[in-house]
Amino acid sequence: MDANTPPATAAVADAAVRLGIAVGTAPVSLLPLLPGRPFAGPAAPVTHLGSVDVLLETIDDAPVGAVLVVDNGGRDDEACVGDLMLLEAATAGMSGAVIWGRHRDSAQLRAIGLPVFSRGAHPFGPRRVPPAGTAMRSAFLDGVAVTPDHWIVADDDGVLVLAAGDRERLFAEASRIQTVEGAQADRMRGGSSLRDQLDFARYRREQAADPTLTLRRYLAENGGAIET
Repeated sequence: MDANTPPATAAVADAAVRLGIAVGTAPVSLLPLLPGRPFAGPAAPVTHLGSVDVLLETIDDAPVGAVLVVDNGGRDDEACVGDLMLLEAATAGMSGAVIWGRHRDSAQLRAIGLPVFSRGAHPFGPRRVPPAGTAMRSAFLDGVAVTPDHWIVADDDGVLVLAAGDRERLFAEASRIQTVEGAQADRMRGGSSLRDQLDFARYRREQAADPTLTLRRYLAENGGAIET
């Protein structure tokens, strides 16, 4: 894995299960505008109130590499971000955006190239009168809380929300899982089936003798092969 590429969300999810670490999952209704563009970074969350000023404040204060997370309540009657706002985020060095709501200016966003997850496109921006106030630096993705103490990992399988303090352990285990599974896939392409690599025949014999034996426990007891 390239040092600049985050672990796959599937590997991070598997790592979370193995390590017993809680990780949030954004709604599956959020889809990437630019498939094939994984990203990760510290969360820069904000609750959208109908005006772009809170978004600009959040971008202004975000560290380079952060992920803009915008909570627009999952609304389907308006877009809450468009080309100018996401161009601003890209120019500020942000790594991606996650929108619990809809975007617009899809063609321009593809040209800008900042990876974006949202519920899809809508031609209208907000038509409500926004209240005055400072930015609310938190977001909920359909009930999944996001604060500046979280880290976002996103790819074509979805968006994960993890505690920043858990990131190093999760990424290390996820990278190990990807290395093991990558080696397994290479051997499969070379003619060694996954059943052969896992000694699945042995597992079936042992499981017949001990019906409580699970494949997960068998693999853990026999040297780090990763079940898929």
